[in-house]
Amino acid sequence: MVGNSPSKKAVELLQKLGLKEYEAEAFIALTQIPNGTAREVSNVSEVPRTRVYDAVESLEAKGLVEIQHTNPKQFRAVSIDEAVNTLRAEYESRTASLRATLKDVRPIDRETEQEVPQKVWSLSGQSAITSRVVQLIEECKAEILLFVGGESGLTQQVVDALTDALDRGDVSAYIGVLTDELRSQIERRVPKATVFTSQLGWMQSPAGTDDQTTISKLLLVDKGNILVSTLDESTSSSDQRETAVFGQGFDNGFVTVVRRIISTGAVPVPANSSVGN
Repeated sequence: MVGNSPSKKAVELLQKLGLKEYEAEAFIALTQIPNGTAREVSNVSEVPRTRVYDAVESLEAKGLVEIQHTNPKQFRAVSIDEAVNTLRAEYESRTASLRATLKDVRPIDRETEQEVPQKVWSLSGQSAITSRVVQLIEECKAEILLFVGGESGLTQQVVDALTDALDRGDVSAYIGVLTDELRSQIERRVPKATVFTSQLGWMQSPAGTDDQTTISKLLLVDKGNILVSTLDESTSSSDQRETAVFGQGFDNGFVTVVRRIISTGAVPVPANSSVGN
């Protein structure tokens, strides 16, 4: 399969979902033809003919391929929708099993060490950061204060989490943005939140410098949980260009500094927010 073609990309994605290389290539080949023999699958996919049988039998066991026991045998892929649903179910089953197994792993007793409240943790990658933001919002008991540097700072997952939190009725959310246009957009997306415009120019990379880092999100939850994420515009990877730092606890130095910066007015917030009170 050539270069960065859709077929090559599909093979890579199938491998990430647990298929072996020859299985993935054989499956993609069978999605390109109505059905085929081992020779035809090999010609389309470049999987060695002697390896096609093993690959297809494994795909049949996974529910992705059907076999007609003629001479020679004929193979055909299930529909794309059926294949995706099968893979999704398998993925969800494995992640559920992993969650249960991880919870059964017993922690090592390290009596000589105690949890240090001053720790600041780092996260890398848009997926990991979004998951942590959603988790913080879901665990919120009273107030969410979120500043976004641009539209990309508020993904649909975060919007859904905010909406669910606000629907509970015991949570207030304040979202600060840089422009009136973005304010209007977010007011439509999260109608129960208090959205306000704060001219926080320092969230954007300074003009006329080589600094290509912008602050994507500044999140304060219940005054004791802080997450600040940045985007490195010089990095081509859309996922890995986002990094974040995260601190937790009222006694955490990082949390205290950011909370006091906000409460002093360096970061304008609505008067009805409890930050600084």
